[in-house]
Amino acid sequence: MGGASTSVTAEKPGQVAVLEIYRRSCFSCHESGVNGAPRSGDTDAWAPRLAKGMDTLVANAINGYQAMPPRGLCFDCSEAEFAALIHYMAATQPGRQAE
Repeated sequence: MGGASTSVTAEKPGQVAVLEIYRRSCFSCHESGVNGAPRSGDTDAWAPRLAKGMDTLVANAINGYQAMPPRGLCFDCSEAEFAALIHYMAATQPGRQAE
């Protein structure tokens, strides 16, 4: 083995878990912006939401907000996981083309 890494990405284990949750629970609405959902990686759309504070955003994710169902289809997510998902979606997404 000699300490060689078999990983081909620079992602941390927690980032991998967040990406898996995102694909399972958030992707269907936040990737395309269904029903006004802020698109993942659209920093302009996320900025006013982030300005409300993470506590508010996590509460909205848990309780539902506008067209978003309660818990955003992640029924087993913790508050910390919701916060990580929000950070992921609000960040610039590598490889996403500007529209």
